[in-house]
Amino acid sequence: MLRAAGACMILTGCLGLGLWYREQLLGRIRALGLLRTILELLGSEVRYGRETLPECCGRVAGRLPSPCREAFRQVADRMGQNTGERFGAVFRECVGEALDSLPLTEEDQEDFFRFVPGNGFTDGQMQLRMIEQSRVRIETRADSLERGNVERCRMAVGLGALGGLLILLVLC
Repeated sequence: MLRAAGACMILTGCLGLGLWYREQLLGRIRALGLLRTILELLGSEVRYGRETLPECCGRVAGRLPSPCREAFRQVADRMGQNTGERFGAVFRECVGEALDSLPLTEEDQEDFFRFVPGNGFTDGQMQLRMIEQSRVRIETRADSLERGNVERCRMAVGLGALGGLLILLVLC
């Protein structure tokens, strides 16, 4: 009876490890999807609302999930105080903290922050072009990850289960 319970625990643990690894792989794709959504929302606010990026952050914040919602509100609040801080620095600081909690690489974050004006341009058309370039880069990376992760996810779950069976065979 104890052997059967131990065998079930080992098999369940190994299978759970495979499922956990699969979720880690899919988490990055979901996070890239969130970045793509943020860029689409900002782009539509700049294009149709004819607003500046600091104003867009306040309007977009309500439509974002929790880790990014607070960051965008914080950007809008700090820029609304007119303390003389540059938008790019405030945006990178506030949103960067929120993105650190997501399973993104440094390269993913840099592609996202590429649209933030570093030199202070305010032209709406230039902002739209930069937002679109960032969105395309992130979309391309997400698509390539999706194609490669189908097999990796299947393999992670399979190897977890087979690893558990191998441990059981060795122990019995």
